[in-house]
Amino acid sequence: MITDSNLAAKISSKDFIFTAEYLPVPSTEVALAANTFGNRVTAINAADNHFGIAMSSLAAAVALNRLGIEPVWQIITRDRNRIAIQSDLLGAASLGIKNILCLSGFHQTLIGCNASANVFDIDSIQLIDIVKRMNNGQLLDGQAIQGKFGMLIGAVVNPDLQPLELNILRLGNKIAAGADFIQTQAVFDIASFKIWFEAARVAGLTEKTAILAGVLPLQSAAQAKELTETHTDFVIPEAVVTRLTHAGDAAAQRKEGLAMAAEVIKALKELPGLRGVHILSGGNEAAVSALVTSEQ
Repeated sequence: MITDSNLAAKISSKDFIFTAEYLPVPSTEVALAANTFGNRVTAINAADNHFGIAMSSLAAAVALNRLGIEPVWQIITRDRNRIAIQSDLLGAASLGIKNILCLSGFHQTLIGCNASANVFDIDSIQLIDIVKRMNNGQLLDGQAIQGKFGMLIGAVVNPDLQPLELNILRLGNKIAAGADFIQTQAVFDIASFKIWFEAARVAGLTEKTAILAGVLPLQSAAQAKELTETHTDFVIPEAVVTRLTHAGDAAAQRKEGLAMAAEVIKALKELPGLRGVHILSGGNEAAVSALVTSEQ
């Protein structure tokens, strides 16, 4: 079954796409307004225990839907086996979820849950394949699904992963498994990203999926250093840290972080074949609207 989500329609239209993220917190409420992200953002990711235990991503996605904000439900394989995943997928479809982002997830030691056992029964590529099978009306064991099931499938790639050949191979595997769109990790070095994107284009992959480049508005030099030291997914050039440091106090650094993110978006929009930008709010959802508005 083909999904009828707004994001799917936007991909088909070939328009430049903006998506962003919402990071749930340890709360029973989603404290957002319907216009939090502005009207130029097509869909919002509901993150799955990204930086620690928080409201479930499925509940957050449903809450976004009720606010009139189209969600992209993030699901990671770190915490669930294939039984729970397929069950959650059926439940999500029944609740009106139409977009999914498939990830493996950070190791639990990186989110302050050291005592937890990870699952990793399947990886993100296998998860993509499961959703694709379910889109075709079957569970992993071949059992037919009763009722309608259709989700737009997304995946994540890290353009800074080396070697480049392995990076492009993994991207190709995700697309072959069924990824309709790709959201990348945050881009800070445009020249480096261009090398990766050109390799993907030469491999014919940019024509097979919609690639959205990640953009993270940094809030401070301290945040940049912490991300670099803690998460290998973030490759932040020293020049970026220096520019934030020289900006001044905390307020000035937040403003400079937004300015740099806007510059990255402007440069990315000039790349032929790039389908859009995914704004990584990092929990600073107010920055999304500011960025999208400043980009006009």
